Amino acid sequence: MAKAWRGLFINHGNFGPPARGEGKRPKSNLFKMTTIVRYIIALCILTMSQMTMAQTDQIGKWEQQKREIEKQEKEALKLEVDEINQRLDKGEISQETAAELKMEAAEKHALNIENRVAIIDNKMALYRRNGNELPTIDDDGKSSDGDDFKVTINGRTIIGADFDEEEVRYDVRTTSDPVLAFGFNNTIMEGGSLNDSPYKLGGSRFAELGWVWRTRVFKNSNFLRFSYGVSFQFNGLKPNGNQYFVTDGKNSELTEFQYTLDKSKFRTDNLVVPVHLEFGPSKTRKTENYIRYSIENRFRIGIGGYAGVNLGARQKLKYEVEGANAKDKIKKDYNTTDFVYGVSTYMGFGGMQLYLKYDLSPLFYKAEVEQNNISLGLRFDL
Repeated sequence: MAKAWRGLFINHGNFGPPARGEGKRPKSNLFKMTTIVRYIIALCILTMSQMTMAQTDQIGKWEQQKREIEKQEKEALKLEVDEINQRLDKGEISQETAAELKMEAAEKHALNIENRVAIIDNKMALYRRNGNELPTIDDDGKSSDGDDFKVTINGRTIIGADFDEEEVRYDVRTTSDPVLAFGFNNTIMEGGSLNDSPYKLGGSRFAELGWVWRTRVFKNSNFLRFSYGVSFQFNGLKPNGNQYFVTDGKNSELTEFQYTLDKSKFRTDNLVVPVHLEFGPSKTRKTENYIRYSIENRFRIGIGGYAGVNLGARQKLKYEVEGANAKDKIKKDYNTTDFVYGVSTYMGFGGMQLYLKYDLSPLFYKAEVEQNNISLGLRFDL
């Protein structure tokens, strides 16, 4: 502390082409809808990024406050030193008295910095320690009784103001989270298995992005939850060999491409409503004012399914023609099933689970041999 105020003392005052043969296809309303879906997905990603950055932003705000505190106290010290110098010039005080007053002023403002910064450090410690139950600071930085700051946890003000019973709900039975999933994708042919699949096992992938609500089923137990939400599913398939999809009006099937393909990829986009029953233990936090159940770092398993609509299908081809690279992006119906539905399950600890989903609806509704989409990957509650 002595080094701090001596430093202040010294630094102030007197002290220092479309696939071949296919032609251009007109865009349907489904594909126009896909454009809208892209904007919705971008908005969801932006919202989740902002939520993830919220804690960093709050810490940054307090770090800035600490810098402002030091600046304010140094300015205040400068003003006091200037006033002492004016009194010395007028002969109101002696040189020795002026030196003592300047030393006292430097020590006072150094202590002010130390104490005010300690308050900010304590706020930051509260913030980090309480996890999802974060303390908040009033915009004016003061409570109604003039306290220097006001801390609220779970809607209850614990420092700086009287507690209002209406500010906190005793029990919250429904919570929500954004959900992200990704992994491997393929199909199972009618009467066959994955070994009979015409698609690459490692190259075919899926992704899912959505929002899930979780409601406790029983009043006094959180072991069983009802989970429901909305998700976008993107199911990709990469055919084996030099094949791509063609449609003859009645059926979509794989056929040999006339040039050597560098890439052949087929994708369907779905908007679905997933519904699961979720089981698993939870941690209970109970006081006289509230009760909360937490499944953080707890094992959970979900069993259920999903239903929704197919938003469209697309095919992407890359190949070389007479020494020039060519790329085709084809958007059309491909006779994919309009109404999609299936079963899904997940299990894991905390925010990461192993995720499996299987479409009961066929991929193509006019296919001579039915094939159903199947996906396996990881699911994250963000």
